[in-house]
Amino acid sequence: MKRVRIAQIGTSTNSHGNSIFHSLKKQNELFEVVGFAFPENERAKFPERMQEFEGYRELTVDDILNDPTIDAVAVETEELHLTKYALLAAQHGKHIHMEKPGGISLLDFEQLISAVKAQQTVFHTGYMYRYNPAIVDLLDSVKCGELGEILSVEAQMNCSHPPELRSWLSNFPGGMMFFLGCHLVDLVLQIMGKPAAIHPLNRSTGTDGVIAKDFGMAVMEYPCGISFIKTTATEKGGFARRQLVVTGTKKTVEIKPLEMYGDPGLQYTTFTEYSSNNWANQGNTYSTEQFDRYDAMMAAFAAMVRGDKQNPYTYDYELELYKTILQCCGG
Repeated sequence: MKRVRIAQIGTSTNSHGNSIFHSLKKQNELFEVVGFAFPENERAKFPERMQEFEGYRELTVDDILNDPTIDAVAVETEELHLTKYALLAAQHGKHIHMEKPGGISLLDFEQLISAVKAQQTVFHTGYMYRYNPAIVDLLDSVKCGELGEILSVEAQMNCSHPPELRSWLSNFPGGMMFFLGCHLVDLVLQIMGKPAAIHPLNRSTGTDGVIAKDFGMAVMEYPCGISFIKTTATEKGGFARRQLVVTGTKKTVEIKPLEMYGDPGLQYTTFTEYSSNNWANQGNTYSTEQFDRYDAMMAAFAAMVRGDKQNPYTYDYELELYKTILQCCGG
């Protein structure tokens, strides 16, 4: 099996860049890591993130773009720069894995989608829950009608962040909704489709004097009911309460927490299924085996680049998702 020759552009404190590079190195049967580039002064801005890259060749962006032997690029800069570098990679015919959700300009994102469409290259985005085994099974159950008609989706992704990170959220429209809520928008859009209306309710809690929007919420209207997204940076115990609840006419499924830490570097997920009309019924609860949230994601990307797997997330879906995220952010 031919290995995918790949290079990475960027990393940051609040992205998955180091974890992605670690996964590429670990899966050396799938990837040949050519090197990395730090185009936005990442070495000086994020010195604590540099150890992961030791022993690999530091390149320039031009080195990466102009090397015809490099098949793919992982774009892992800070969110503000993602679309900029992904567009350059697309214009040079590279297959792209890009951190979610993209930069803050819709026009730039539209140009990116046009470029990857023109090149017919793989465009793969870092929504890690797409590879969570419990969520994969749930999405399959929804598609085959096992839950019946879907009435609503409730999605929460909360945490407790320090004031410095919460202040950093002011870089983005909608703050937390852009930063982490994008994962939840992706799940609701996959399950429910495009909403009839979106009502963004993003706020600043004002805690510690932070004025950024660190409390995110969006209400989405559908003909059969209401779905909602909540994502906050000020909730103690929020990680353990990250959850997805899908209510259908035949069954309700609650995934909670979306992930919990197992062995070092691994996660697992717990979920409960409810199919009884008995009010006191506690459902049936299960847990997945432990998994690495990044390995399955990058292995799938390698298969797409080799042509062994078709990307289920089309160019048009990624654009519609990005537009919906901006609407949930109030844009």
